[in-house]
Amino acid sequence: MASSMTASQTEMEAARLPLGWRDQCSALLIPLNKCRHKELYAPWKCEDERHGYEKCQYDDYMRRMKLLSKQKKAAAESAADEE
Repeated sequence: MASSMTASQTEMEAARLPLGWRDQCSALLIPLNKCRHKELYAPWKCEDERHGYEKCQYDDYMRRMKLLSKQKKAAAESAADEE
């Protein structure tokens, strides 16, 4: 399921994103990394980009946890129906 927050494969390769970071929020990570590099990783810089990326990561985590909960519930119901 591709999201509007997902960068294309060529964009991620050009930004040299490691494979572990190529997820639903990759389109927000690319400008964040550019800003961090430009500002020499000063922690008080690039806050807007960082907060946007962190919110995307949190929303993606919550989406996955809801999906897991639904899958567990469906599996428990199907197990109960078989008995």
